[in-house]
Amino acid sequence: MASHRTAPDPQQTQMPGGIPYIVGNEAAERFSFYGMRVILAAFLTKHLVGLDGEPDNLTEEQATAAISWFIAATYTTPFVGAIIADRYFGKYRTILWLSLFYCAGHALMAMVDTPLAETIRSRYILYIGLALIACGAGAIKPCVTAHVGDQFGTSNKHLLPRVYSWFYFSINLGAIGSQLLTPWLLNHPSFGPAWAFGVPGVLMAIATFMFWLGRNKFVHVPPSGSAFWKETLSPEGVRALLNLLPLLLFVAMFWSLFDQTASAWVFQADKMDLRLPLLGFSLDPSQMQAINGMFVLTLVPLFSIVVYPFVDRFIAVTPLRKIGAGLFITAGSFAVSALIEQRITDGQTPSIGWQILAYFILTAAEVLISITMLEFFYTQAPRRMKSFVMAFCMISISIGNVFTALVNTFIEREDGTVLLPGASYYWFFAGSMLVVAIAYLAWAPFYRGSTYLQGEEEVVADAHG
Repeated sequence: MASHRTAPDPQQTQMPGGIPYIVGNEAAERFSFYGMRVILAAFLTKHLVGLDGEPDNLTEEQATAAISWFIAATYTTPFVGAIIADRYFGKYRTILWLSLFYCAGHALMAMVDTPLAETIRSRYILYIGLALIACGAGAIKPCVTAHVGDQFGTSNKHLLPRVYSWFYFSINLGAIGSQLLTPWLLNHPSFGPAWAFGVPGVLMAIATFMFWLGRNKFVHVPPSGSAFWKETLSPEGVRALLNLLPLLLFVAMFWSLFDQTASAWVFQADKMDLRLPLLGFSLDPSQMQAINGMFVLTLVPLFSIVVYPFVDRFIAVTPLRKIGAGLFITAGSFAVSALIEQRITDGQTPSIGWQILAYFILTAAEVLISITMLEFFYTQAPRRMKSFVMAFCMISISIGNVFTALVNTFIEREDGTVLLPGASYYWFFAGSMLVVAIAYLAWAPFYRGSTYLQGEEEVVADAHG
């Protein structure tokens, strides 16, 4: 590790050489993650079997809660990965080693329809595999995001917004492919669950290999060692975390709504006319999640090249203003879902085009919030706390999904009925998002923070909105 560069070249003005390896790794890794996640709702409600070979499926509310708990775990374990990276081994080795947990989880999940399922209930095989993936994916995630930022210094820091946009672009490119492929594998009589869960595992192995190939191109920021806790608990570190805590809590509600595209929106799509308007063919309800990635590929460059420059002519486009706009837009997406659900309750079969509209609105909010959060939290973190603060950022996803899981657990009654039936479920989340967005408007003007980048000391700049 000593032979590698430990800080960005202060004279480097171009894109760092390690970025293509990180972006390629991220595309393959996200293929594996979303390829597995996209079929969870369908698998949990239609494909689980018990030891007697009889169906052992979950209800929609139970499946939504289970998926939400998995996502919550995936975005809680980043704290472990961040501590391992920043305190002990550095980001590169942490990412490489913990990827093995990830690969093991995929391998186990591919066994859900093998002879192993004759001795262990398939749901338990699935849960253990998901736990391993949560440990691997969650722990490496903040390190990868921070590792991107570590490649930049004072001379090329202006490229950070662009590379984070392309980083997010690669995530969705990988996600689209897997979200279209794995539902087809799951439902095809020649393949089934073993292939549907196994193919993403192969992509995870490729992602790990691709990351290893870039080892000599990366800037390897060394771990803090015993100084980690001193720096983390220093006045500077504590101040950074306390400054960002309210923002984390506000954005948690966005993730509560957004991640239900893997559960509630799948179940809703299953009750709709799935023929795509003007195209003449249909998608599987699980494949509808690929619509989000398709819109991201369109909206990321559109916002960067057109929307932000245009709006900036009238009002400064700051990170906190982007996030605030995204919170309000998110509520609108679930309002559309509520109207769809009301038509379903009334006995109609609405066109899937209406859910595509909801996806468009939600994706616009995602571009405003998620990409901005990655960049903003990285720049607000002191130099030796980058991975830790990125993990702190991701806890908002965990909190949002815990909220979803608790709501779905609470509303299901013993007699099989629910407290928030039909459209009222979606109106509840839309209303909750609107309340949070209004509260955010009151808080945002008071934010104050400092900007930090690798290779330089504190930049004298307020980071308020």
